[in-house]
Amino acid sequence: MSSEFNFFQNWYPIFPLEDLEINKPQSFTLLGQRLVIWKGEKQKKFQVFLDLCPHRLAPLSEGRIDEETGNLMCSYHGWQFNEKGICTCIPQAENQELVVKNQHNFAVKVFPTREENDLLWVWADANTPDLAEKKPLPLSPQIDKERGFVWSSMVRDLEYDWQTFIENVADPSHVPFAHHGLQGNRKQAQPIAIEIVKSSVNLIEAKVSRLFTTTITFEPPSRLEYAIGFGDKGQQLGLITYCIPIEPGKCRIVAQFARNFAYSLHKITPRWWEHIKTRNAVLDGDMILLHQQERFLQQKLAGENWKNSYKMPTKADRLVIEFRRWFDIYCEGKLPWEKVGFSNFENLKISDNRQQILDRYSQHTKYCKSCRNALKTNYILQIVSIIYFILSLSITAILPDTYRISWGIYLIITGLISVGFFSWLKFWFEPQFYFVDYIHADRK
Repeated sequence: MSSEFNFFQNWYPIFPLEDLEINKPQSFTLLGQRLVIWKGEKQKKFQVFLDLCPHRLAPLSEGRIDEETGNLMCSYHGWQFNEKGICTCIPQAENQELVVKNQHNFAVKVFPTREENDLLWVWADANTPDLAEKKPLPLSPQIDKERGFVWSSMVRDLEYDWQTFIENVADPSHVPFAHHGLQGNRKQAQPIAIEIVKSSVNLIEAKVSRLFTTTITFEPPSRLEYAIGFGDKGQQLGLITYCIPIEPGKCRIVAQFARNFAYSLHKITPRWWEHIKTRNAVLDGDMILLHQQERFLQQKLAGENWKNSYKMPTKADRLVIEFRRWFDIYCEGKLPWEKVGFSNFENLKISDNRQQILDRYSQHTKYCKSCRNALKTNYILQIVSIIYFILSLSITAILPDTYRISWGIYLIITGLISVGFFSWLKFWFEPQFYFVDYIHADRK
């Protein structure tokens, strides 16, 4: 029996457009396939190639954009490729005829791309571009300015698998506990009655009717979103998540946070502040839990199925059960890792290295332009603070006695304030972009 659902023949959003850079190739892994994302100043949109130069298989993501041609150049031997993946230059060729005759033979594998809803989308099967043209993107209806919505975005790599991510987001009952003090309160946890409204190979929809009316939509393989309605003026809050399978034990979240109210707050809140203060902290809250839970489940699935491994007696687990049934029926309970050379979850072990599992820099900061710029500004401010402190002491020391008391006190006080500011930047602000341990036992 073959899988009815094809993970490769689907669109995936892999980056917010605002985080991508022109003239700087960037690597990414989608369903075990190493890709390179690039755009020169002469290209109209971002291109995505297989991250292998056909010459000697060097990574094109380590290449550069040639200033004269605007094409992607391999940094190993200088081969160049245009936006269609066709080889346009071989510096070692004895004559240009060699290049012209073998353009397509020496071409790079190209993946279809689109740019919609502020995201870069990639079709995961380079061999079916015609099918990609026909299949619509899994866009969220909440990313719509004409309906009064505003939104922000975030990307982060996670230390657990695609299926664990879907389970987690489909389970609202974990929020008061895993995210206590951030998005919920463990003392206010209540039963959640989830009703499955639709379930098919291409869509699962559920509703939760409590204080607010919530619709949860799963459009396989990536879009899982919440639409939360409240108030008498049609206010709506949206959590739109796209889960991108990278490899066994790893996935990426591309999230958009939408609402049709509080416009002023949206305008004045820096994107990087939202990331370090809330978004990363929420993801940290269940990262270690899910990393370990996933490994325990895979060990159990070697001898039994998920129905025996999990104990899910309440209505709050209804959507998780429905997802697991969908995964069994249409995907044979597994992702197609064997098609790209992986042996599913074999040899994946639990890591106790908390700094590695909660590594905000490698999982988020290095991808997020807003956070990178904030971090650079932080370093500049640290240097300025130290320089000011040194200057304030030096100037005070050389001031004439008549000015030392009046001006010296002012300089010393402001110098000490600059040291305090430096300490705040160094020991609180800067770690927010690298690593902040999340210990549930300490969250009162």
